[in-house]
Amino acid sequence: MKNIDNRKTCHSLRAVLIIQLLVSLLASCVLEKQVKKDPVVPALMGKAEAAEVIPMAELGPPLETVQETAPQGPQPHYLTLAAAGDNLFHDVMIRSNAETGTYDFTSYYSEIKPLVEKADIAFINQETLLGGQQYGFSGYPRFNTPQEAGAALSAAGFDVVNHATNHIMDKGEGAILGTMDYWDTVPGIQYLGIYRSQEERDTKKVIIEKNDIKVGFLAYTYGTNSLPVPRGKPYLVSLIDRSIMEKEIKALRPLCDVLVVSMHWGEEYRHTITQGQEDLGRFLADNLVDLVIGHHPHVLEPYAYLDRPDGGKTLCFYSLGNFLSAQQTIPTQLGGLAYVRIKQLAGTITIEEEGIIPVVNHYERDFTNFCVYPLYNYREDLAAKHLLGLRGQAIGPLSLRSLAENVLGEGTILFQNPFAGED
Repeated sequence: MKNIDNRKTCHSLRAVLIIQLLVSLLASCVLEKQVKKDPVVPALMGKAEAAEVIPMAELGPPLETVQETAPQGPQPHYLTLAAAGDNLFHDVMIRSNAETGTYDFTSYYSEIKPLVEKADIAFINQETLLGGQQYGFSGYPRFNTPQEAGAALSAAGFDVVNHATNHIMDKGEGAILGTMDYWDTVPGIQYLGIYRSQEERDTKKVIIEKNDIKVGFLAYTYGTNSLPVPRGKPYLVSLIDRSIMEKEIKALRPLCDVLVVSMHWGEEYRHTITQGQEDLGRFLADNLVDLVIGHHPHVLEPYAYLDRPDGGKTLCFYSLGNFLSAQQTIPTQLGGLAYVRIKQLAGTITIEEEGIIPVVNHYERDFTNFCVYPLYNYREDLAAKHLLGLRGQAIGPLSLRSLAENVLGEGTILFQNPFAGED
């Protein structure tokens, strides 16, 4: 009987619970209907005062679900570098710019400036001294260029200027010091290859940091046209000497992410590289240099990747040809602006893109209207005005493009602006 009574009690409790559930459901339905009729309803659940009910439309949109994002790893950093070849000022270039007794060379670079200023770092080989008027302005064979040419380079967007060239001793030690003194007055310019003392050469480190990437620079020249460096002052000019180069490279290598070496080398007016260039290129690769910028031949030469002992690669531009000059052969009118895009990810450096933008050294009758053009913007009507075009030589854009393709072979040739679309 006890078990039966317990079962009856349980059945009774279940019935009570079911009835309570039905009452609750009915109350909810009534409340929902009332809310639709009137936003203010009496509060339930035993509260004596009325409670305000806010219409759903006033509550705003539903809250978005917050999704947790996975922690992000190291982010890549990118840097672009542009490099130009020989900026070689002949006397006719100076004379044609001196009608008023003052110099302004900014127009010479007006067509190339949109490319140069887009690069994070822009390098140029300044073939000639900027020693000052007291040494006399002159062209070949012993050059000294008005310092306004340096101002024009800075205005065009160049950051790094090489002076380790075969013409650096053309006007003697004083003009080298005058060149350094001038550049020291120009904000944002780093110059390479010349020093005031051995202490300066040992301690001065040219390192530019952009986009969290540190780029270090060194520069060397094969010689000084038989004009001797002053006795007891070997620091004045950075000559190619493997023991010194190895020492300086090893001192700079740990301080930068990317190591660039400027090399004034090779044989003039020759499109193919020499055995000496090959040997020195391998030497630089063996010493873990990342990028080699070559100049001096006054004409374009190919570029290549060289194997390094650490498994990496050295990108070597053997010669970028002339950038600006008054030389008078077709090959010397075609130069190259090297383009390099560097990536750093978690401390690892890779070259993502590389190539050469062909450039044209333009000047007109009587050696006037000098200007550097990217080949992709050089037109037939300009070629017809070029002094060599007036002399009947083939300097049209198609002829120059064919020359660039023949010289550079499998290298990447950029016939459009690699910075387009970055704005």
